[in-house]
Amino acid sequence: MTIAFEDIKARLLANPAVQAEYAALASEFEVSTELVRARVRAGLSQSELAARMGTSPAAIARLESGRTLPSTRTLLRFARATRSRLQISLPAA
Repeated sequence: MTIAFEDIKARLLANPAVQAEYAALASEFEVSTELVRARVRAGLSQSELAARMGTSPAAIARLESGRTLPSTRTLLRFARATRSRLQISLPAA
């Protein structure tokens, strides 16, 4: 029997401590989600993107998984390689 990811997530997020930690990581999730969207929109595999950026597919996987937070320079390289425009926004909370 398999359990759907969303069911597990909902169960875990019912715990206030888990919910608080998840909320604290929301910005990091947004970064990794946007990186994946840009790569997919450009029609590139992780290997193709890595070649364009002059890095390894493992480095791209770390960025997209959120295990590594990218520098501004890396974000600019990512944007160029995916033919995207880097836009940083700091709206009021």
